[in-house]
Amino acid sequence: MAAVKERVLIIDDEYSIRDVLSGILSSEGLEVATAADGVEGIEMLSRESFNLVITDLRMPKADGIAVLRHIQERNMDCLGIVATAYGSIESAIEALRAGAFDYITKPFHIDEIRHLIRRALEYRGLKRENVELKRQLQKSNRIQNIVGDSSSMKRLFDTINSVAETDATCLILGASGTGKELVAKAIHYNSRRNARPLVAVNCAAIPEDLLESELFGHVKGAFTGAVGDRAGRFQLADGGTIFLDEIGDMTPKLQVKVLRVLQEQEFEPVGATKTVKVNVRVLAATNRNLEERVKEACFARIYSIA
Repeated sequence: MAAVKERVLIIDDEYSIRDVLSGILSSEGLEVATAADGVEGIEMLSRESFNLVITDLRMPKADGIAVLRHIQERNMDCLGIVATAYGSIESAIEALRAGAFDYITKPFHIDEIRHLIRRALEYRGLKRENVELKRQLQKSNRIQNIVGDSSSMKRLFDTINSVAETDATCLILGASGTGKELVAKAIHYNSRRNARPLVAVNCAAIPEDLLESELFGHVKGAFTGAVGDRAGRFQLADGGTIFLDEIGDMTPKLQVKVLRVLQEQEFEPVGATKTVKVNVRVLAATNRNLEERVKEACFARIYSIA
């Protein structure tokens, strides 16, 4: 089977530029289409798929910035290059802000445009490889990697699927070695937050005097050794999920701080006076009997067990 050619769209109101670029790109083994202005180019982008767009900056009807914004706003898998005779710092910045991969001024040398196109297509290829790698890494943590076909496991899968569709805070109970972290990963990677970080913290493995800073971060001078500001795990998990493993070992003092994050989605780093707002889903796990910990006054009743 023959390899699929990369498709390039040239948008320029000058026929001579379209003709020259078409010849250069065709000689590179690329499939080329052309448009005489921005409106025609946007219409073609709406109908067809392209890997790369080379657009003039100043054109009638719709300019190159409008073309780039069309690509950017629709999250198209396509890179844009601006080629213009009206080069300036301001126009270059505007093009880059609109999502351009790069910027070239007319007149340009043939070798220069060839090099730029190769670099753009190589970058796009690497970007797609990274996206696929990330997808594969996420896939390795999905439900199909939890083995079991008993009725209990099927109920677990159903629960994971139901919970994953929500932003609800979840408590995962079970003895050590029963796969609580695996369940947490499955919930996160099957949720709408799966493109954002999953940050795990083992609350039993970090000394009490360090856990507060680990979770909430600190500012410079907050304590001996705090030589600079440091973001905590909650801040690193912003937009995603934080997994608090062995939460049953957390001290009441820290439980109150975590409760504030659960209720208000905000906290103060150690030594800070300013509040940090976050959007974090909390998953927690423990092998302890929390009902007994509550009776022992070692754990606050801030949860319900289904």
